[in-house]
Amino acid sequence: MQIFAAGTRPSMRANSDYFTGTVWQDPIISTEAPARLHALCVHFEPGARTAWHMHPFGQTLHVTQGAGLVCLRGEPPRVIRAGDTVWIPADAEHWHGAGPDTTMTHIAMQEMQDGSAATWLEHVSDADYEMEPA
Repeated sequence: MQIFAAGTRPSMRANSDYFTGTVWQDPIISTEAPARLHALCVHFEPGARTAWHMHPFGQTLHVTQGAGLVCLRGEPPRVIRAGDTVWIPADAEHWHGAGPDTTMTHIAMQEMQDGSAATWLEHVSDADYEMEPA
């Protein structure tokens, strides 16, 4: 058993190769094999978002603060708010982030395959981000 005391692991600025805007990540857990769970608490400033990406085993998002958007490729974005939980199926291309005028924090949970939890694609265009939510 391991206990990770609050405040003992530094927040990380999200890599700009995979995110637009200011995004901070706080580690929750990255388990050792044979377990595969990788979880982060992700804080998005207004307008910040992930790039398009997908996960080999899918992803669960649980919004803890604020309001934001989540979008599957080919569909309009959907609004998500504190208390909402989103399941994104395996290999579904998607993005998620804060609303244009709101911050959003979520816990992102996904399983790793061969040491990777995501396949990253291109950045989300402003046109895609600004599409009217469903």
